[in-house]
Amino acid sequence: MSESETDSEATGEHAAKRTGQIEECQRCGRKQGLVGKYDIYLCRQCFREIARSMGFKKYR
Repeated sequence: MSESETDSEATGEHAAKRTGQIEECQRCGRKQGLVGKYDIYLCRQCFREIARSMGFKKYR
């Protein structure tokens, strides 16, 4: 590996799109408004509908 390759890996810079990344809601197939945190991959509407049953709590 050259020095420039290790620098880009250390900083997290990627030239190409990640392969295998989920691009649509697992429940309804919508492509906008995805919640990908914690590997949920649901659109925001589906997340709001089932978040409580998944164990999330609303504090406000």
